[in-house]
Amino acid sequence: MARKSKIAKASKLKKRFLLDLQHGKKSAVATKIFNCCNVCGRTRGYLGRYGICRICFREKANAGELPGVRKSSW
Repeated sequence: MARKSKIAKASKLKKRFLLDLQHGKKSAVATKIFNCCNVCGRTRGYLGRYGICRICFREKANAGELPGVRKSSW
């Protein structure tokens, strides 16, 4: 299941970083920013275009939940 605290922390840090950028200052938070899957919280194998990790991507693609994605072998 999703690690909700990890996902919440990552989104909080991203929002803070973007606010600091708008005000013209570089935050120390910049080094703590990392991408994580919105479904399971995994940090590795992250696909930025979809916002999920490779494992969740495959599950959703096979279930037909991602529009425009299909197997290349078909």
